[in-house]
Amino acid sequence: MSENKVILIYNMLNLHYGDLNWWPAKTPYEVIAGAILTQNTTWRNVEKAIANFGDRLTPEFIAGVDFAELTEIIKPAGFFNQKAKYLKSVSLWFAGYNYDVPAVKKEPLVKLRTELLSVKGVGQETADAILLYAFNFRSFVVDAYTFRLCSRYPVNAGNSYREVKNYFEANLPESTEIYNNYHALIVNNAKDHCRKNDPCCDICPLGESCKKIM
Repeated sequence: MSENKVILIYNMLNLHYGDLNWWPAKTPYEVIAGAILTQNTTWRNVEKAIANFGDRLTPEFIAGVDFAELTEIIKPAGFFNQKAKYLKSVSLWFAGYNYDVPAVKKEPLVKLRTELLSVKGVGQETADAILLYAFNFRSFVVDAYTFRLCSRYPVNAGNSYREVKNYFEANLPESTEIYNNYHALIVNNAKDHCRKNDPCCDICPLGESCKKIM
């Protein structure tokens, strides 16, 4: 594959940050729960909610726990009534596979993504995060940081989630590890340098190759 902007950006960011070892979780189900809990909040708040579970963060526990107790546990993540419903729903989906990760991995990616998108509270970003980080499928995750990078560098990847996802997947090697680390690199660089307001361009690892289109 000839070098293109997508690979060039990856190489520059990877040289600077290295392998970021995402997603930090003890189990695949913790990734699933984290993907729900991180909606509209910071990861620090998610960590507080996860800590409240202790050793009870399992799909069986969430499926059976009283709704009021669940909302109390996840309260640090915000939107707790809404997210409790979402956790119940995604746990019900996982129950369809008897909470068995290998059973999920045997299914086609397209089928699983369609199923997840039908689950209440699971949008495209959340579905792809679950598929990539919990089940190790090649499903590139797009978020607000990805759109920001594309607009500023610039990368003409499209305007919709699906367009950007397809563009990155078409221009990257078929590697779960690269998909995983690339998303982490984009997020880290957006927080360190490519901030929404007051971006720190002078010492950004993308350097002069970025056109800095605001």
